[in-house]
Amino acid sequence: MLPARSGNGHKGIYMKRRNFLKQAAAVAAIVSLKSASGQDVGASELQGGTALSSLPFSSVVNGIGRRKLGLSDAEVSIIGVGGFHLGLPHVQEQDAIRIIRRALDEGINFMDNCWDYNAGVSEERMGKALQDGYRQKAFLMTKIDGRTGPEARKQIDESLRRLKTDTVDLLQIHEVIRMGDAEEVFKPGNVINVLQQARKEGKIRFIGFTGHKKPDMHLNMIDAADRHHFHFDTVQMPVNALDDHFDSFGRRVIPAARKRNIAILGMKSLSNGAILKTNTVTAVEALHYAMSVPVTMTVVGCESMANLEEKIGVARDFKPMSTEQKIAVLRKTAPVGGDGKYEDYKNSHIYDGTINNPQWLG
Repeated sequence: MLPARSGNGHKGIYMKRRNFLKQAAAVAAIVSLKSASGQDVGASELQGGTALSSLPFSSVVNGIGRRKLGLSDAEVSIIGVGGFHLGLPHVQEQDAIRIIRRALDEGINFMDNCWDYNAGVSEERMGKALQDGYRQKAFLMTKIDGRTGPEARKQIDESLRRLKTDTVDLLQIHEVIRMGDAEEVFKPGNVINVLQQARKEGKIRFIGFTGHKKPDMHLNMIDAADRHHFHFDTVQMPVNALDDHFDSFGRRVIPAARKRNIAILGMKSLSNGAILKTNTVTAVEALHYAMSVPVTMTVVGCESMANLEEKIGVARDFKPMSTEQKIAVLRKTAPVGGDGKYEDYKNSHIYDGTINNPQWLG
């Protein structure tokens, strides 16, 4: 079973909406979700991101689909290898290297990482794996926590050194988990200015942000970008079959991102494994559901070669769920999803690295 450049000032960013609006209109009919007892449960309508179709492939490599990243011509595989798991103590370094290289050989090109994962071990292992020509096969993403200019610059340079590369394809601002983050990152001299300069210097190609806490915090960042005439290339958020029922990113953030042609990166497709504890859907159902909304890519965790082979199989077999299939999944998860019990990253500090380590912000 499964475990766990585009830049600013794009002309037409807010004009490419016809397809989005047509698609939204096509699913405007509300579909009532009922439990087996016939009572309304949790999220009672198919709407927001869930109501929108999966994005088409731009190409297929070794049986695994790829999609364009937002407004760019860069292509990324529909699933990506998460860097956190690869740096865990029980995962041997050589195993992590083999997992990364096998994924790249099989057609998975999106590699996820972060400056703070496992005190830098995750980036170091990925950097070693990307030697011997493998860097050219990868679309490499990492994230930084620094909000101030000096801290952001330091973390970017440390990540590049660990990853043994001169350029990261995508650099994302990590853990937007405070309502004040948007104001902070856009202050003159802070992280947005640093990222823009790093892009000019060729250290990064695309800019995005991530978070797992509240949809309002993501929307605040998107609104702040609008006010500053800045375009995020990507936004990363939890996308899973529980999210629709509680403080939903899918309902609120996905439509806002789609309207602006921001590529959506999905994470926590199994809600950090908690969705399996609900005994409502299988791991494959959960992952297919998460991949069947308009995400560009879904990050998956792999701690072993067996994990990776399962995920490769899921990617090669992937067919977007129909509206009826998505409704069926939501019917199953609605009775357990309404209070957020199985999405503790939304309502606790367990996964908030910068809450526990505020010095990382600078």
